[in-house]
Amino acid sequence: MPSRPSFPALTDTPRNYTPWYHHFFRVFSALLTGKSFAGKYVPIVKPRSRSERAGLQFPVGRIHRLLKKGNLAKRIGAGAPGALLYLAAVLEYLAAEILELAGNAARDNKKIRIVPRHLQLAIRNDEELNRLLGSVIISGGGVVPHIAPELLPLPSKAKREAERSQGV
Repeated sequence: MPSRPSFPALTDTPRNYTPWYHHFFRVFSALLTGKSFAGKYVPIVKPRSRSERAGLQFPVGRIHRLLKKGNLAKRIGAGAPGALLYLAAVLEYLAAEILELAGNAARDNKKIRIVPRHLQLAIRNDEELNRLLGSVIISGGGVVPHIAPELLPLPSKAKREAERSQGV
């Protein structure tokens, strides 16, 4: 019966040899515990989302995912992350602007909760938002109150006589 071949890599390893993964686990455990190799504690760097790094409330990652999933284009790349951040920042600004105006409309009506009517009043009374969202129909928003001057009641006789005397 032939003897087993000896593998030099397994038999000739020195006693002080440590595999590469031992170093990996040492580094990894140091990162998890917050301790450096010198025994000093270092702050653990936690992963931060793109929204946190940009200081936004709107989720950049969710916008990216929904753009990819929505079949809007063949490719939605992350090569220009500024575009996704810009889109999230613009959406956040528009939401804040509309909510601020709707909150003012709710306060004017002595209400605490913003309802679709307040959104409608906020958008239609603001010139720029009305131009942007002019073709949008808000369900339950109603209409903006406006009475044509021709339909208003005629002024009293005293006011008409005063207007005539000033005009002559």
